Amino acid sequence: GQKGSSAMPHKKNPILTERITGMARLLRGNLVAALENVALWHERDISHSSVERVILPDATITVYYMLTKMHQVIQGMVVHPDRMEKNLNLTNGLIFSQAVLLSLVEKGISREDAYRLVQRNAMKVWEGAGDFPSVLKQDEEVLQYVSAEEIDRICNLQHRLRNIDRIFERLGLLNNR
Repeated sequence: GQKGSSAMPHKKNPILTERITGMARLLRGNLVAALENVALWHERDISHSSVERVILPDATITVYYMLTKMHQVIQGMVVHPDRMEKNLNLTNGLIFSQAVLLSLVEKGISREDAYRLVQRNAMKVWEGAGDFPSVLKQDEEVLQYVSAEEIDRICNLQHRLRNIDRIFERLGLLNNR
């Protein structure tokens, strides 16, 4: 059986997903040959045929193999919503930093200035000043661009998770919840 990571004995390597990633490299490599076949816009010669006879069947077989392996990964996946929520909560709201940054940019502030504002407040959270939304609401410069209500909306985890059941259902994982 699998022994795990060579450097970390406690870790189980994601063999199937690593294999899928490797096969994706192979497929991307075939793309070079396919693009080389587009040398002429209006005509073809016999040189295209030899390349296509190799890459098309290989690509088809490879994609089928990758899909089969990914199906195995999904079927074996176990989702622990309680652990996921606990891990998300450990960030004290910092998972919303990008959404806050984008909201500030939408309000007309430069990306550089928005980044500075978000980072300044994120560092306060890391230093123990409170959760991210609360710290943002205490920053007068941030409040010039987004209201406290907007911060609450942006940092609403339930809003971000509103389609999670549909996603799990599409993956066939809803019964594992």
